[in-house]
Amino acid sequence: MPSAWERLKTSTTRPTRMLITEPVVTFFTLWVSFAWGILFLFFDSVYLTFHEDYKWDIFTVGLAELSILVGAIIGLTFNPIQDAMYKQSAKRNKEADTPGKPIPEARLYTSIPGSLLFAGGLFWYGWGSVGRGSVHWIVPTLGIGCTGIGIYSVLMTVINYLTDAYERYAASALSATSLGRNVMSGLLPLSSPALFEHLGFGWAGTLLGFIGVALSIVPVVLVLKGPEIRQRSPFMQESTFD
Repeated sequence: MPSAWERLKTSTTRPTRMLITEPVVTFFTLWVSFAWGILFLFFDSVYLTFHEDYKWDIFTVGLAELSILVGAIIGLTFNPIQDAMYKQSAKRNKEADTPGKPIPEARLYTSIPGSLLFAGGLFWYGWGSVGRGSVHWIVPTLGIGCTGIGIYSVLMTVINYLTDAYERYAASALSATSLGRNVMSGLLPLSSPALFEHLGFGWAGTLLGFIGVALSIVPVVLVLKGPEIRQRSPFMQESTFD
């Protein structure tokens, strides 16, 4: 039985190795970290929009921020559809070592439109806020809600896919992504005042939206090339339950 020191060493080094050597973990970390960072960035930018431009008090601004939660709840309603597609994928599984088992890439299907909603919400919120209070408040609020749907979609996809693809090492893979999420949630909000002041809400939203669009390629590549990537990954091959 491994000693406490050996277990501690493994739990520290394995997530780091996976983050550096596993492209799936690396790009999923970038994807989910950016989405998570946007969540915290919104806490500053929503205040700038609704308190300074719309002259709302702090309590009312807090209600506007709840639109992220509403978006997440809407995203939750797509889970049964995603689960059904995941279970149906077992019938199409022709892999020699896992016949009749659901395909991990089936976890990604709804994340593709979800990631596009995430990016679209950033464009929507940014350009909906350029009126400096002259545009109806529902316009940027809907953009925030749309982004909330995307954030939920990205987060749940990363958790579900890494759990299915890495099985024994799922905790290590998720630990690596958690490191990225925590770092980004601390750093990205620091850029919020300078970002929106120098670029303006429209172009700041455009910049963030284009980054979101670029990262939405991650689930597309895995849907198309996922089985090949899993066959070439030592961690995925080693971690499969018999």
